[in-house]
Amino acid sequence: MSISCMKIALPTQYSPCVRPANRQRYRGVAVASLRGDFATLGVSVTEGEGNLPKVVLTSPSGSEADVYLYGGCITSWRLANGKDLLFVRPDAVFNKKKPISGGIPHCFPQFGPGPIQQHGFARNVDWSVFDSESVEGNPGVTLELKDDSYSRSMWDFSFHALYKIILSERSLSTELIIKNTDKKPFSFTTALHTYFHASISGVKVRGLKGCKTLNKDPDPTNPLEGVEESDVVSFPGFVDCVYLDAPGELNLDNGLGDNILISNTNWSDAVLWNPHLQMEACYKDFVCVENAKIRKVQLEPDQSWTATQELRIA
Repeated sequence: MSISCMKIALPTQYSPCVRPANRQRYRGVAVASLRGDFATLGVSVTEGEGNLPKVVLTSPSGSEADVYLYGGCITSWRLANGKDLLFVRPDAVFNKKKPISGGIPHCFPQFGPGPIQQHGFARNVDWSVFDSESVEGNPGVTLELKDDSYSRSMWDFSFHALYKIILSERSLSTELIIKNTDKKPFSFTTALHTYFHASISGVKVRGLKGCKTLNKDPDPTNPLEGVEESDVVSFPGFVDCVYLDAPGELNLDNGLGDNILISNTNWSDAVLWNPHLQMEACYKDFVCVENAKIRKVQLEPDQSWTATQELRIA
């Protein structure tokens, strides 16, 4: 089922500007008070690693996804047979001292290095549960993030982000909405830094032929411009490459017997990354195929930007 068929756009009453009076915020609330609140929807809240609260989505088919409120990070996408298609690095910590290394972290309002911290602040702050619902029988949850004194200390703008996640038997879909709630315009770059379980020697990514590339190997501070000439991109060594104006669908063969279709709307670029010997303990076990917005998005007051992603077993 395509994202458009799933109708994952937020209904009017849940737009970034409007919050029903009786809707609770779940940032900082004791996890025990949340358990079972949404069980009938296939949505539950429990304690995860490091006692951090996480949302668990369970589809009628038995597939599951784990979403940590810290960083709004999806850390697991398990099929009904128990196979997890996402990867969390062995050096990941769940103590709020650094972002969760793995799954699908957020990069906002900055992708990569720049004037603020690497990849921005959205991956190392607490998001809140805004809404949960059943979408055509599939569990869904919407998280939200707003500016606060911490975010404004490095990026002095008022914003409202909504992140909707829907799980089905064979797909994991997301919708990200960024709204400018400030009185002045702002710009940002962003990405979903997705880590997939993989056998790196067998990984193949299809769909990028003809894209303009910014290759950060060997010098990440001075990317080499080029054009992707291959039908199939593999990972013989260190790879850190941006693909501008990437197509709306890529195909990932993870080398473990899974073909994953990565489709999107409004994520105009793609990034491939594997650290090779820089992470000798785990580089053979994952690959990052990321939807990104490398060129700055400019938003005037009250304007919004929306992008969707769907990961689907082919």
